[in-house]
Amino acid sequence: MTGLTRSQVRPRRILFFVLCAILCLAINSSARAQSTTETSRPPTAVVAPNRAEAATVRSSLEKAEQLYRTGKFDAAAEEFNAAIQAGPQSALGYVGLVRVYLKQKKSADAYTAVLKAVELAPALDAVHAAQGEVYFRQGKIAEAENEFAALVKADTKEPRAYLGLSRVYRAASFHKHAKLAIDRAYALDPTDPDIQRAWIGTLSPAERLKALRAYLAGETNEDVEQRRSLEEQLIFLQNEMSQVIHPCRLTTKPTQMETKLEQLLYDPRHIRGFGLNVKVNGTSSRLLLDTGASGILVDRKIAEKAGIKQVVQTDLKGVGDKGAAAAYVGYADSIRIGDLEFQDSYVRVIDKGSVIGEDGLIGADLFYNFLVDIDFPHAKLRLSQLPPRPDEAGPADGLQSGSVTTNTRFHDRYIAPEMKSYTPVFRFGHQLLIQTRVNDSPPKLFLIDTGAFNNTISPSAAREVTNVSTDSNLRVKGLSGSVKNVFRADELTLQFGHLRQKNLDIVAFDTRGLSDSIGTEVSGMLGFAMLWLLEIKIDYRDGLVDFTYDSTHSH
Repeated sequence: MTGLTRSQVRPRRILFFVLCAILCLAINSSARAQSTTETSRPPTAVVAPNRAEAATVRSSLEKAEQLYRTGKFDAAAEEFNAAIQAGPQSALGYVGLVRVYLKQKKSADAYTAVLKAVELAPALDAVHAAQGEVYFRQGKIAEAENEFAALVKADTKEPRAYLGLSRVYRAASFHKHAKLAIDRAYALDPTDPDIQRAWIGTLSPAERLKALRAYLAGETNEDVEQRRSLEEQLIFLQNEMSQVIHPCRLTTKPTQMETKLEQLLYDPRHIRGFGLNVKVNGTSSRLLLDTGASGILVDRKIAEKAGIKQVVQTDLKGVGDKGAAAAYVGYADSIRIGDLEFQDSYVRVIDKGSVIGEDGLIGADLFYNFLVDIDFPHAKLRLSQLPPRPDEAGPADGLQSGSVTTNTRFHDRYIAPEMKSYTPVFRFGHQLLIQTRVNDSPPKLFLIDTGAFNNTISPSAAREVTNVSTDSNLRVKGLSGSVKNVFRADELTLQFGHLRQKNLDIVAFDTRGLSDSIGTEVSGMLGFAMLWLLEIKIDYRDGLVDFTYDSTHSH
């Protein structure tokens, strides 16, 4: 790995200001006759040789759709294929297969199906919505936006176009317009479980508690992991609604804070990462500062000493092939970090004896309502106020502890004048994905992960630009154990933000699990061995990141 240099290559930015006006126009035109869009496009009816076969196609599509909405994906695929057999020109059969394959995490099959749908009916709204969903899963978020935006501009009545656009907006921190889009999708089809879940997530806590309880009482189509997450959210909501005092109260309210970053070592000569001294219920711990993690995670030893009160059993997944690790979410009366103290916060506890050698992890997203300045060269963490939005009286404060509290007000990304040089990123929960060029390839999405040992890349992304070979001597380990198949890629250059770095013999392993979990393709990680050369400023609220490299202060 060689040094960092400034790069003139800037990632493509999605232009939202046009879409904002388009979406508002579409939503305000709901009184328009349903036939307006339909008459401006080719007919969407299934093409079949005769009425009997057309009826068979319709029947198969209806059965398949119901099977999809109740999570019976194998059976749904059979019915969609039956529709295709009965009517070979049935693009809607392929559209249905796209959604089934995406649910089954078969993204390559989904891509094949959408190509056939586009071939059969290139002007059909449902086809373009499906194509946008495939693009989104492939990490081609700009292309996905184009598909959804064109439909919205035409005032489509295809609800999944608005669902797709809401996902794009949310990832890009345009939360106000994400809310408008999902409300429109829900108005068009409130029975689609994918739309329902996204819509429920935008409600106030009290409204969400009621809606989520009703949703989980019916037949739904999420996978086991999603189902468990929703059930945990329900428990958290019930717990929060029963509290007289709302969780995660900031008892000290400094406008800024600076604290020391502590070196965490593999051995006396090698730094594993930097951590923070954190007191949980008065119990001291050193937690690895990890931009790839969320909230606070401690091992059982620390939790027992701190008297963490269990709320719900869960499990945790990370890098590795051994599956999820047993864990639970507990309740801490007090968390102190430097000059900050929070009361009544959620903490995750892992049943392992240690968390990859440390007392635990602390996600930088804990400081969501601050500008987070991680100055690795000077071993400092600084927190300061975010610039108030033009429509706000002043800054907010609080701690993201893994609870499901949702703001009742929604805002779009605000880039203050002093942040014009920052790089927009896509945010999926706590995870920050930045557009990164690998050599001269089109931009791909890389995770900014100070908890990762080094820069890494997926074998498929590496093979596009360089040679990849197996290396049985390499060991990669994470929360889910060791990675079985590890590769080494030849020389390549990563370009992100204003920087570029040449990498020699970069480690490569399959990132499919992470990509499936997030819902978009993650082609690699920017890890600690490079990031510790930088000062990193993160604005989680607006999805902005700034990197500063000063060669005079390198380690």
